[in-house]
Amino acid sequence: MKWSFRLTTISGTEVRIHLTFFILLAFVAMQGMAGGHGVAGALDAVVLVSAMFLCVLLHEFGHVFAARGYGIRTPDITLLPIGGMARLERMPRNPFHEFVVAVCGPMVNVAIAAAIYLVVGVTTELDPEFQFHQPGHFWEKLMVWNLFMVAFNMIPAFPMDGGRVFRAILAMFFDYSKATRWAASLGQGIALFVVLYMLLSGHFQPVLLLIAFFIFMAAGQEANHVQQQEETRDMRVRDAMLTEFHVLEHKALLRDVVELLIAGSQQDFPVINESGDLQGILTRRQLITTLAEHGPGYPAQLVVQPSADQLHPSADLNDALTRLQISGQTALPVMDPITGSLVGLLTTENVGETLMVRAALRGNRSPHVPA
Repeated sequence: MKWSFRLTTISGTEVRIHLTFFILLAFVAMQGMAGGHGVAGALDAVVLVSAMFLCVLLHEFGHVFAARGYGIRTPDITLLPIGGMARLERMPRNPFHEFVVAVCGPMVNVAIAAAIYLVVGVTTELDPEFQFHQPGHFWEKLMVWNLFMVAFNMIPAFPMDGGRVFRAILAMFFDYSKATRWAASLGQGIALFVVLYMLLSGHFQPVLLLIAFFIFMAAGQEANHVQQQEETRDMRVRDAMLTEFHVLEHKALLRDVVELLIAGSQQDFPVINESGDLQGILTRRQLITTLAEHGPGYPAQLVVQPSADQLHPSADLNDALTRLQISGQTALPVMDPITGSLVGLLTTENVGETLMVRAALRGNRSPHVPA
């Protein structure tokens, strides 16, 4: 994710933090000082928020380790001011597996709250009007925060944990794509209701508005993603790969790539070395960045990065798209398994165009009757 940087790596999952998180820390520090408690109040507020987000991180690792039990890796977790986001390489298609992965996050918060109650001996009530900005009562605030996390995350607003639980239950009885559409619609409906309530009641809360916007957008994206998976279920890489493309020789300069970029629609250019083997793929972003730094006479082969992943034409298209997403690249090379030669490029744009053509053909099934 842009504007985030790596903190550490835990059990193969990279922990990242978004730069806007430090804006949140500065804000709560100012609030702590404004309460008349000076530096001590600011420090108390920062420590509390840091502990809260440690609980958020543990919550996300609850999802991570549950998913790992089903063979699903999690490349990274990003901490944002509105919470944490674990990027699983895929969601389990088995409804029970998704149910387990979804509930394991909130169960971590239940365990933390229970540990505070049993070990520290803190007791409190889950009051929506609880004042977190009041000084002191660190463990009480942390326990209430974890209970709030459980209650908030289990709201059936897809793609939150409660929405995924709802989708998993629906998928036990209905088609997976239909269950996703229903869960996404419910999530978007809840988000719109929250926004409408704030407008009508006058209780405007920027953070809640941001969360509602995130839920609405993410629910739509998830529904579209699942629809794409359904449409590509029986397709292979060869059905959607780009087969007409330019290949750059090892002596090519950036000015040569610019000419090809302007002359056509290709944006990713394979580069071969002196032996004719694939060296990597030069993307449009790499081209523009290097062009600004070194000029048009710079060798293209000094810019390209080796392709960490390569596909076979007969590979499952859904799996290939997942690998493309995890790679962070805009294109992956498709290699002939026998000759080892480059036969195609897989890009999301070409897959999208292929699906649009297939949809158009499905919509025109009526026989042609000549006049």
